Amino acid sequence: MSRKASGLKAWAIQRLTAIYIGLFALYLVAVLLFAAPVDFVAWKEWIGGPLVSVMLLLFIVSVLMHAWIGVRDILIDYVHPIAIRASLLGLVAMALVGMGLWAAQALILVRMA
Repeated sequence: MSRKASGLKAWAIQRLTAIYIGLFALYLVAVLLFAAPVDFVAWKEWIGGPLVSVMLLLFIVSVLMHAWIGVRDILIDYVHPIAIRASLLGLVAMALVGMGLWAAQALILVRMA
């Protein structure tokens, strides 16, 4: 894939993840306004349901991908020394992977309980 096509791919992923994040946020607002779970057990049952957990997992992955592409593009555009840019990209990548693993663990624990 050429460099021009990889920029198009990043652009498309950024737009698709933004659409999913927006739609899921609207869904969450609707649930919280009209059918909010009343107690902790109800919250666990709602989040532990198969449809909501898959949608939430996709939301988490979308947010992480969206953040990675945005931060990566900013660092590439504005941090010119290669060593600093590579270090910052590595730190951001490790932080995002850590957040993703933490969120996945939380979802797994809700589903198991």
